[in-house]
Amino acid sequence: MSDLPHLDFEDIRPYTDKEVKSKISLMVKDPVFDEVLMHVFKFRPVVEMVKLQLRMLRTIKQLQGTFIYDLLRNVISKSSKGLTCSGIENLDKKKPYLFISNHRDIVLDAALLNYLIFEKGMNTTLIAIGNNLLLYNWIEHAVKLNRAFIIKRNLPPREILEASLKVSHFIRKSIIEDKLSVWIAQREGRTKDGFDKTQVAVLKMLNMSNEKNISEGFKELNIVPVAISYEIEPCGLAKIKELIKKEHYGQSKTSKDDLKSMSMGMFNPKGRMRFTFGKPLEINIDEENSKSKEQQNKIAQDIAERIDQQIYANYKLWPNNYIAYDMLMQEHRFKSKYTHWEERKFKIMVEQAMVNIDFPITDIQERFLKLYANPVINKLKVTKI
Repeated sequence: MSDLPHLDFEDIRPYTDKEVKSKISLMVKDPVFDEVLMHVFKFRPVVEMVKLQLRMLRTIKQLQGTFIYDLLRNVISKSSKGLTCSGIENLDKKKPYLFISNHRDIVLDAALLNYLIFEKGMNTTLIAIGNNLLLYNWIEHAVKLNRAFIIKRNLPPREILEASLKVSHFIRKSIIEDKLSVWIAQREGRTKDGFDKTQVAVLKMLNMSNEKNISEGFKELNIVPVAISYEIEPCGLAKIKELIKKEHYGQSKTSKDDLKSMSMGMFNPKGRMRFTFGKPLEINIDEENSKSKEQQNKIAQDIAERIDQQIYANYKLWPNNYIAYDMLMQEHRFKSKYTHWEERKFKIMVEQAMVNIDFPITDIQERFLKLYANPVINKLKVTKI
């Protein structure tokens, strides 16, 4: 018998197999979705064939194992120099996990994680996604058909509390009762300066549904940190522009910016890509020292730091990261980690950034270098390089 309360998750849950046929039918009739398919596949006969293939699908597993798998394989082959992973072999294929990763790309972080998990014969994860990204009906259908559940953003304080509690219960129920793995980013919004850091608020949200002691509550979630490393930062220039607009002009990104980032992340060059699955966190907390709110906040902070330590240690550093560090620090500490040709190529990237980020700001080069150098700085905190 479950201890978890039976909340109504109707407004946030993914679609079920029973809904696949009707939701795909709605999606393929959507004129905006048709435009997207034309953008991706270029030719009308191919688009019509894709729509026909989609209409024939009857389960989430069929959708992910055919259409989505092929689409991602196409993205990997056309916009990257390959995708590799490590650490996944140490996980129990039959066990559900809560994967918490650094967040670099709106779509690809979770999509590629599921691609790798699917290839290894594991069940794909449920995916946390902010409702700010559901800009069109077809996007909502597409993500919910891919096992995404919705996190509501920009609510009044009281509603945020209720929404967070519901998400917390949904995640816990998915892992404990439904035996389904879940992916969630370590923070709200992508890292825009290369400095990956777990938000303590994410851990506090997860603990809201805990009806056991704090140690057991976190232990039963089976938290596995995942380090995601792209050789070329997805949407790097767009991220720097967003930061400058916010800091210097008080302008927040728009829904159009999000849509553009989703597209750029999929189709822009990414170089090599690496996903490193860490070890499940061991949670051993002295219950006598975890009663007060202050102590529980400290525990959440400690768990966040332990997630960061694994992500920093497991982050795959590419030549671009080492070059950016040496340029930023004005030294040659990692000269042996890259070639003269790699250094020259990266310096061209820096020059292009200076041209493309056309704001009257003096620190554009420094911002661009930090985007690539911060992973090195963070890794040096936890291990020798």
